[in-house]
Amino acid sequence: MGAHTLLAFDLGAASGRAILGTLDGRRLAIRELHRFPNAMVRVAGHLHWNIVQLVEEVKQGLRKCAAEGLAPESVAVDTWGVDFGLLDSHGELVGLPYGYRDERTDGAMEQFFERVPRRRIYELTGIQFMQINTLFQLFAMVRDGSPALKIASDLLFMPDLVSYLLTGARKTDFTIATTSQLYNPRRGWEPELFDALGVPLDLMQEVVDPGTPIGNLAEEVCRETGLRGAQVIATASHDTASAVAATPAEGDDWAYISSGTWSLMGIESAEPVINDAALNGNFTNEGGVGGTFRVLKNIMGLWLLQQCRRCWASERLYGYEELVQMGSEAKPFGPLVDPDDRRFLNPPDMAEAIRAFCLDTRQRPPAAPGEFVRTILESLALKYRFVLEQLRSLCPRPLTRIHVIGGGVQNELLCQLTADATGLPVLAGPAEATAIGNLLVQAMALGHLSSPAEIRETVRESFPVKRYEPARGAEWDAAYARFLDIQEAAAPE
Repeated sequence: MGAHTLLAFDLGAASGRAILGTLDGRRLAIRELHRFPNAMVRVAGHLHWNIVQLVEEVKQGLRKCAAEGLAPESVAVDTWGVDFGLLDSHGELVGLPYGYRDERTDGAMEQFFERVPRRRIYELTGIQFMQINTLFQLFAMVRDGSPALKIASDLLFMPDLVSYLLTGARKTDFTIATTSQLYNPRRGWEPELFDALGVPLDLMQEVVDPGTPIGNLAEEVCRETGLRGAQVIATASHDTASAVAATPAEGDDWAYISSGTWSLMGIESAEPVINDAALNGNFTNEGGVGGTFRVLKNIMGLWLLQQCRRCWASERLYGYEELVQMGSEAKPFGPLVDPDDRRFLNPPDMAEAIRAFCLDTRQRPPAAPGEFVRTILESLALKYRFVLEQLRSLCPRPLTRIHVIGGGVQNELLCQLTADATGLPVLAGPAEATAIGNLLVQAMALGHLSSPAEIRETVRESFPVKRYEPARGAEWDAAYARFLDIQEAAAPE
């Protein structure tokens, strides 16, 4: 049997890539064909995604593929969750999709609780409460009398929307549907929530399993790009779902951290975990490959470091490797922050927000960039320990190791701090887990792999993993006790 060629578009909040995969038996080789920046743009006072430019960059990836004489069997798109575009009755896009950091959702979550209580929403969906969730984005549009919502006939999440603009097919993958807090894992789109919103349920699309072919590239797209013959597949289209599918784990005694702009930390479960402990811990139950659920918590992640770097760029643009080296040389166990404090969601100056947090919690703020890096990374590691302890209360089996996947595996200091803080070995890799998962779910859809287990076997055969052993336990115990006090002091009343 010959090798199979597949193409993944992994669209992130900061950049997008076209990744070519060549699967030969149980070995996958990947190559980046195209990379491009992505960012929210402010238009008329609100943050939006430039979907026109995004789709043009996807087409450019297709052109590069065709220019090399490549003929992928399939193409698939993954993106971040919760954001969406609207189509009118003619299938035309109604405005630019909003970005999840837009301020219009400030207060929307608490206001919606007056319509449906928090506990009831969780019983229905099992999804973590964040103001960025689709439920609260839609409510903000209803509250504000959005004219776009009034003429909308279809809602498509970001990967659905890109696939629609490539094929004309309107489908929603299970993994992206579940991020919305509009989906009941026991019965599908939840009518009670749509009734409370005053939004028609038929705005939503049919939900399909990850690994479902949804159509071929439209003739217009084929003419524009020169690429023909490729099926478009609804992969695990939420980027974290693809990344977790590519976790090179065996057995079931492990937790994962999908590490990047956000850190998604959790376990894999055959069933959603919806109970008081999960509600009190604000854990989410998002769909995975093979009917599984990702019981996890969203943590603000390396966003804090990325935004500090942006703040410092007016004086000097530091490379990430340089920043990590500076952080490794800084004095350990200095000031700490709760990465999930609301003031870090989208401040105009992240370094100033960290200073303010430290002053509010009676700590000396960091001064030099290396001190900021150390504060951010130690705080993230301690937050991982906090979430790990909560996971242990939800998981019926021991958790003996942590798999770190995604771009954050390249931050060796954070990987080591995570092992030290949690007291568990950390297995880091692969860095390109999202694109790899996207590609291998495509391979499963085409019959080249038979199961999620074979996907993970292929990852283990194809990509290296680096192991970090924990050290310095007593010092970390003291730091963790201080972190808990700081987290409690900063919590809203």
